Amino acid sequence: MNIAMTGLEAVREIRSGLPVERVDEAIRDGLLTAVEVDQIAVPRKTLAHRRQIGRLSVEQSDRFARLLRMIATAEDVFGTRQKAAQWLRRPTTVLDGQAPLQLLDTDAGAREVESLLIRISHGIAA
Repeated sequence: MNIAMTGLEAVREIRSGLPVERVDEAIRDGLLTAVEVDQIAVPRKTLAHRRQIGRLSVEQSDRFARLLRMIATAEDVFGTRQKAAQWLRRPTTVLDGQAPLQLLDTDAGAREVESLLIRISHGIAA
C-alpha cells in the first residue's frame, strides 16, 4: 500500500472522499489497528455507515490522510515501518507524556509531531 498522498492529487482525492477500502487496507497491512482508526480518524459506527456509501467524508478523508502522512514521514525518518510504529506508539516526555499517535486527531497535534520528526531527522535533540 502506497500510504503517502502528496500534492494536488492528494487534494483532489481528499475532496472526493477517500474510498473506505483505504482504511481497510491500512488495518489489513498493519499500519493501524481498528481501535486507532476509531480514536484518531473515523469512529467505528461512522466507518460502518461509510462502508455502505463507499467513501469517507471530506473531513474524515482529511484526518485519515493526515494520519497516513505522519506514518509515512515517521517511516522515512526511522527507516523501517517497525521502528516508525514503535516510535509513534511510545509515550514521550517531549509531547507531555503522550504517544505521537495520540496527537494525530487534531491538526495542531499533527504539526507538533511533524515538527518533532523534522528535528529528529536533522539530528536535533528532541
